[in-house]
Amino acid sequence: MNAIKKYVAECIGTMVLVLVGCGTAMLVGCDRDANLPGYILTAFAFGLVIVGMAYCVGNVSGCHINPAVSLGVFMTGGMTVGDLVGYIVSQCIGAFAGAGLLSAIFGLGDIKDKTGGFGSNGLAGVNDNIAAGLLVEVLLTFIFVLTILGVTSKKANHGSFGGIVIGFTLVLVHILGIGLTGTSVNPARSIGPAIMAAIMGNTAPISQVWVFIVGPLLGAAIAALCHKFFESEEK
Repeated sequence: MNAIKKYVAECIGTMVLVLVGCGTAMLVGCDRDANLPGYILTAFAFGLVIVGMAYCVGNVSGCHINPAVSLGVFMTGGMTVGDLVGYIVSQCIGAFAGAGLLSAIFGLGDIKDKTGGFGSNGLAGVNDNIAAGLLVEVLLTFIFVLTILGVTSKKANHGSFGGIVIGFTLVLVHILGIGLTGTSVNPARSIGPAIMAAIMGNTAPISQVWVFIVGPLLGAAIAALCHKFFESEEK
């Protein structure tokens, strides 16, 4: 039963992340040249969801709501293979559910999606250069996951402020990344909107979604290795 509670918590948390984060981008737009307020609002929307969810489901599942985070926790010995698989499946289901809710809201309300693809990630900001997109996602995920592993380390003493630190780190990486790749750092967050966009006839996001799976997972793996090096007791 405890495992089911964790998976449900991860599903709900990821659904909220996509609903609020991608929904904000769809509503206000986040063009880096013409819409600075929308850009900043979107960055804060994603970060503040993490803050809220950290204090809502953090005591249940750890509030990963991101396969890259789960991979980092797994590689540092914080979860089993079974839980890793369960978390990732739950997160992807939650992300798709969040995108589905956005489709219903924007469709029923006849509201224009200013991103054109349910807040999907893409490579337009790096002129469709795959290598640049991968590098951006690897680096930003590295920063994000390394921060999470450090904040949640047994050696850390951040009290009840961990969720705030993690949330504002997500804001930080979004401020740089939105104009480049839309900032994924989270494969589930990319998969859900990309699938929904494809269902609605826009196949461009789904053709590039592999970049936003490989990049974040690679960045998380590097962060985990780095964290293990920092935590090592060897001289």
